[in-house]
Amino acid sequence: MVIDDDILEKTCKDMIETILFCLENATKGTIYKVGPMPRLQAVRVTSGIRDEGSGRIRWGLPEVSDYNYPGKTWEQYRDRPGYVKEAMAWCVENGKSWTADNPYEDLRSVRKQISNEIEDFHHMEPVLVKKSFLYGNEPADLEYPLDSNGNPIWKDFEFVVVAVIKIHFKSYTIRRGDQSTKIIKKLSRTLGTELLSLHIRETLSDAQKELARQRLQSCNVLAHELRNTLIKLGFIFSAINAEISFLREQWEAEIMKAYPDLRSKQSILTRLNDLLRLRLPRLNGTHHLARLGEALLAEQAEFTCLALMPYIGEKWLDNKIRPKWHRLLTETDAWNENRQEIEGLLEQLKQAVWMGLDSGLISSVKHLPDDLKALWPRLAYVDFTADRLPILEEIIEFLDHPALNIPHKQQTRKILTSLKALAEMIPEVEERANRIIMSLKNGSVLESVYPSLDLPSFSA
Repeated sequence: MVIDDDILEKTCKDMIETILFCLENATKGTIYKVGPMPRLQAVRVTSGIRDEGSGRIRWGLPEVSDYNYPGKTWEQYRDRPGYVKEAMAWCVENGKSWTADNPYEDLRSVRKQISNEIEDFHHMEPVLVKKSFLYGNEPADLEYPLDSNGNPIWKDFEFVVVAVIKIHFKSYTIRRGDQSTKIIKKLSRTLGTELLSLHIRETLSDAQKELARQRLQSCNVLAHELRNTLIKLGFIFSAINAEISFLREQWEAEIMKAYPDLRSKQSILTRLNDLLRLRLPRLNGTHHLARLGEALLAEQAEFTCLALMPYIGEKWLDNKIRPKWHRLLTETDAWNENRQEIEGLLEQLKQAVWMGLDSGLISSVKHLPDDLKALWPRLAYVDFTADRLPILEEIIEFLDHPALNIPHKQQTRKILTSLKALAEMIPEVEERANRIIMSLKNGSVLESVYPSLDLPSFSA
């Protein structure tokens, strides 16, 4: 049976106390738990001795006993040829009581059989629980304990033994079948019902805890999978921003049409790369600077191909390009002749990344209508996120502007229209996923106090 050790001990103490109060000739009570099958470990749970002077009960397991924890297995205390016979074996195997009302003739007194010492007067009562209550109505797969002949016990028995009560009496105050033994038998049924109730509650608690653990685990797995899915769906925003960057690139090309003598980002980076290649051969003896120059060359080439948002472009310049040029200019004299030009180019590059938003330049673009000049930079310099869905509709409408003359215009419009449908779906998917996860988490509330169980009574 599944019962918390502290609760089991308290329940057994209550039962011993009840028996000792009811039977004035009883001097001591002990309860042993028995189980599970097929080992049927018999372990003394607790003992209570009545103090003759005060009548109070002293608790504990002071005596040396084979049944103190960890107890004895069924193979150790069952009836075996050539071994002493124990009252415990009789009670467990047969589910019947054993009364030592004449210790001098007690056939199952271990002490008498081993050392010819007389044991005291006592009564042992098995605590029975219906097999179906513990194992269901069809316990066909149960592994039963075996007797010394290899035959299963309890197979055709309606009950199983879950505990044994042992009550000691004053000499000659107990007889088989007397009122005292009947009271103990009656109380053993009460204990059986109580133990079954505790077992069911503990099993229910364990099941609910396991269910809660599995539910939480499922929620975590589901949340992880949904989170990964939403992260993967995040490519939609990257794809939309890539299409917007194409509009940004085309807008800056329009400004260069209006100002052909203006140095663009591409032209500045081309000159910086030329200067870098020109002096790199001088660094062959300085390997770390040569590697630094090669890395700078690659980053400037990459920067040339990117149509970044201006603030991102400025960060790229400040974090990747400027520091490397600073090291090259301070750690080697290879570019001394070009230092002033390089520093000037870097300043021009910083201005160039903001060229598309320069109001002075925009107002002087004469070859585009005013409404297009107002819309184009506003829409082209948008960092699209989930909360900016309305502006995507504006961009799609903008692509229908008759004066907008850019390559792949209709293809860009179709791509953005498809991506817009997916982007609109993501918040709904996320909301539904969160509702499902919360529903799973709150689907069953673990009760801290279980309702009382109305269990049927039974007779031995």
